[in-house]
Amino acid sequence: MATPAKPLPRSIAARLARLLLAAVLAGILFALAAWAWRQPFLERPRALWELSRMPPPSSLPVPVQGVAPGQIAATFGAPRGADREHAGIDIFAARGTPVSSTTRGVVLSIRERGLGGRQVWVLGPAGERHYYAHLDDWSPALAEGDVILPGTRIGTVGNTGNARTTPPHLHYGIYGEDGALDPLPRMRAAR
Repeated sequence: MATPAKPLPRSIAARLARLLLAAVLAGILFALAAWAWRQPFLERPRALWELSRMPPPSSLPVPVQGVAPGQIAATFGAPRGADREHAGIDIFAARGTPVSSTTRGVVLSIRERGLGGRQVWVLGPAGERHYYAHLDDWSPALAEGDVILPGTRIGTVGNTGNARTTPPHLHYGIYGEDGALDPLPRMRAAR
């Protein structure tokens, strides 16, 4: 005849109960965190995390509507006065021509000041900052902190800032960890 199983000592039973409770609570917290991560109120932190894990794009569309890469002069690094170099490219078009984001990103700032005049900064993949300057106007739907997609309207071509005496154009620049990067090779790669 089999002998009945001995009950576990009280201290072991209490430890097992606490361990089971901790596992259940951890499961609930994990499910809650997974749910929250997908909610609109966490869109910006989620986008920032995803963008930080993405590589820089190897090709980019031209941000000015109707302009082909072959129409853009290679002016990156050209002298600008005695003390600086051109840290981007100029894309000439008629005043008011739509300007769109080249990448997915988060709008860092919308401002009017300095050399760039009316400008928009977008944080894109791999932490690169995309700079859209000399805008005639910003898109009214655009706000700082917005998560945007490629093709999202940024504004329109103009000649604000230090471009007041030049034909309307978009100054487009990309800034990585080591400074300014030439965007034109990436636009030519997109053909």
